[in-house]
Parts: sequence; structure tokens; C-alpha cells
Amino acid sequence: MLRSIATVGGWTMASRVLGFARDILIASRLGAGPMADAFFVALKLPNLFRRLFGEGAFNAAFIPTFAATLTREGFSEAQRLAERMAGLMALWLSVLTLLGMVFMPQVLSVLAPGFSARPDQFALAVELTRIVFPYLLLICLVALVSGVLNGLSRFGAAAGAPVLFNITAMAALLGLTPFVATPAHALAWGVTASGVLQLALVWWAARQAGMALNPVRRITLGPNERGVLRRMGPGIIGAGVTQLNLAVDVIIASLLPAGAVSFLYYADRVAQLPLGVVGAAIGTALLPLLAAQIAARQRLSAHRSQNRALEISLALTLPAAVALAVLAAPIITVLFERGAFGAAAAAETARVLAAYALGLVAFVLVKALVPAFFARGDTTTPVVVGVGVVAMNLGLNLLFLWATPLGASGIALATGLAAWANVAVLLWLLHRKRHFRADRRLRRNAPRLLAAALAMGVGLALGAHWLAPGPGTAGAMWLALLCALGGGIYFGVAHLLGGLDLRELRRMVRRRR
Repeated sequence: MLRSIATVGGWTMASRVLGFARDILIASRLGAGPMADAFFVALKLPNLFRRLFGEGAFNAAFIPTFAATLTREGFSEAQRLAERMAGLMALWLSVLTLLGMVFMPQVLSVLAPGFSARPDQFALAVELTRIVFPYLLLICLVALVSGVLNGLSRFGAAAGAPVLFNITAMAALLGLTPFVATPAHALAWGVTASGVLQLALVWWAARQAGMALNPVRRITLGPNERGVLRRMGPGIIGAGVTQLNLAVDVIIASLLPAGAVSFLYYADRVAQLPLGVVGAAIGTALLPLLAAQIAARQRLSAHRSQNRALEISLALTLPAAVALAVLAAPIITVLFERGAFGAAAAAETARVLAAYALGLVAFVLVKALVPAFFARGDTTTPVVVGVGVVAMNLGLNLLFLWATPLGASGIALATGLAAWANVAVLLWLLHRKRHFRADRRLRRNAPRLLAAALAMGVGLALGAHWLAPGPGTAGAMWLALLCALGGGIYFGVAHLLGGLDLRELRRMVRRRR
């Protein structure tokens, strides 16, 4: 599992670094005003559906079934399952894409009601979303083929595909802007083009793995296909609950003054670095591993895998959360304060990032806990939990909107608090079902890792006070020095307390090489 996490995490890190370059470019060209808000809403809509129908419900239902079919019935039957599900997904997502493009004004009236009071911004958002919306079909097929690759323990191409998204978006922004109406239009065309490239990459990787997914002339539903669809039902609701949380954030943000959607986007992109590298890597590697261990009745191995996944999550995410909370202002200043993105926008985005940091550990833990349900074919329980989480998120959003001056940072804080509630309930349910119990190593190391992260936070706060990184190259150098200082404090204290064995990490790296 560690090797798989390293592979996914490494590619995800590369994607995140390029994503930062992309977002820095976007911030300098679009800033944090009405045009940027319109583009980010346009990008949000296909991503909501992608996570709902692709990475969410489908993968939760498909990957365990694919892994079990591969283990019990062999390679050929697993390939037939993948081809039939690909044909079915392509058919009904094509219909959804066409309907979405036709009724886009009505859809955005619900998703971004605050734009209706600003007709020019609303019209721009509709136009951009229509350009971007075919990305939904392409990226959901990417998710399907990536699920096949993950089930075959081939993680590299699937994890590396998002790199193409960032490269294509930057190329479009730089190369197409003189030929289209606005820079946002260039970005929108780049998003759709990236979907084509990502699909070509993962399809080629599947072919190289010996499982080329050829088009099917007739879609027939056998027991395995019907099993995937049965699991997708509650899975769609469960994934929909999570995505509804994100949709609620956009709806509330659209009611705030112009720029709120952009503040949330830029802060979320920074928070997504540890969330994507750690959370996505652990969730991607853990689900097929647990599914295979449970299918083979290796309960002790599944128990150990779950505990180690939570330990790795805490070891890597606790210091990231503390660092983002303490260094939110210098991070945003160094990354984005240039061009159309001024000091006021940087200050507001930093407040949002600090609020997101409070829920970062919870976001990652959810990704490490949900596979424990999905691997056992239980896609219903996360739905029930998620309904309560959405209600809590909505209530907190409304409370912070009307009863506090928090603005966009209140939206981020509400999301984080709801995520912690999600973690607490999932842990309790897994413990009650006897699917999880913290082993001695996890109970011993978790508080020591927290103490090391807090010690690092004190050191970073003192360093930031004396160094005070600002915009520009000098600020970036001071920020890098602070990060190195924080990393040294965290790993040193964690090693001294016994929460993290640096010698074990060194041995792991050598084995990886």
C-alpha cells in the first residue's frame, strides 16, 4: 500500500505544483472579480457532476466489483465488465451533457442565484459553462478507465492524467486569449481540450496493461453489471450529499459581493495540495486493497491496512493543517499577489485559507474512512451520514452569513466543522460494526504527532513574525525558509517523541528506489 500511495502521491504532487502555476497565471490575468467568479462557477458545475457520477458513485461501486471479479472470475470477465460499463456511462452521460447545455440558464439560476442580479456576469457564466460542460463526459470516462487501472494496481497514468489538465489550461490561457472574447473563454476551451488528452492517456495505459477497452455494439447487463448499478444508487445519493455541500458553498458565495467565489477558489486550491496529495493517494490506494483483502477474507490484513492509512493521514496532514493556518497570509501573498490580484484580495483569501485549514485533517480522514464502507459493498451508510452533514453545513453557512461578519471565510469554516462531524460519525459506526478499532501503534503515535505539529506551529509563528514574507522573489525565499524550518521542527520533534521513526522512513525510501 505504501508503494501505491507514494506513486499516486508523487504524481498528484506534480499535478498540484503545476496547478499552482496555473492558478498563479489565472490570478494575474483574471484577478478576483466578476469575470473570475463566472469562470470558477463554470468550472465548478462539470466538476460537481464528475465527482457525483465519475469519481464518486461510480468508483465506489465499480472498483470493488472489478477487483472481486478480477480475483474470482479472471481477467477476461473483468475486461467485459469494464467495457459494458464504459458503454453505458458514455450513453447516459451524453444525454445529460446535451440537456445541461440546453438548460444552462436555468441550472445557473439555481447554482449561482446571486449572479441573476448582475446580468452581464450571468450571461458570461452561461456562455463559459456551455463551453466547459462537455468536459463532464470526457472526465467521467477518464474516471472509469482510471478505476480499471487502479484495480490492476497500475496507478501512474491515472494519477498523472491531471497534469495534462494544468498544462493545457495554461497553454490555452497564454495562446488563445488574443483570439477569443476574454481570457476566461480561453481557459474554458483549454479545460475541454484537456479532457480529450486525459482520456487518450488513460485509455492508452489500459491498453498497455493488456486491458484495452473497446466500444461495445450492444450493452448487456450481467450479474456483475447489475451489481454495480445497484451499488451506484445509494452511492449517487451519497456522493450527491458531498457535492451538495460544495454546491451550497457556491450558492451562498454568489450572494456575497463580487469576488467571494474567487476567494474560496484560490484558498481551496492551496488547501487541495495536502488534501489531494495525501487524501486522494490514500483513498485511491486503500479502496482496491481493502476490497481485495475482504474478498479474500483476510480480515487481519484489512484491519492493519485501515490503521496504517489513518496513521499516514495524520502524520502528513497534521503539520500541513497547522502550517496553512499559521502561514495563510504569507502563502497567499507570495503565490497570488501580482497583476490583477491585489493586496485586499490576498488578505481576504488568506482568511478563507486559515478557515479551511481547521478542517483539513477531517477532509483527509474522511477519504481514509469511506473506503472501509465501500470495500464491503456498503454504499448506504455514508449516505445517511452525509445527509446530516449537508444539513449541518447549510445551517452553519446561514448562521455565519447572517449572524457574523465572517463573509467568505464563514463558508470555509462551516465546511470544515461539518467535515469533523462526518469523521466522528463514520468512526463511531465503523467501531460499532467491528470493522475498525485503533490498534496500539495508532493510539500511541497519534497524540505524539499532534504535539509535534503544535510545536512546529509555534516555531512558524515566531519565524513569520520576524521574517514577515511579502510579495515577490524575496518573499518567496523567506517563505521557503520558513517551510524548511517548520519541516525540520516537525520531523525532529516527532522523532524525539517516538511518533515518527525517521529510520523507518529512510528504509522505505530506499526500498522504493
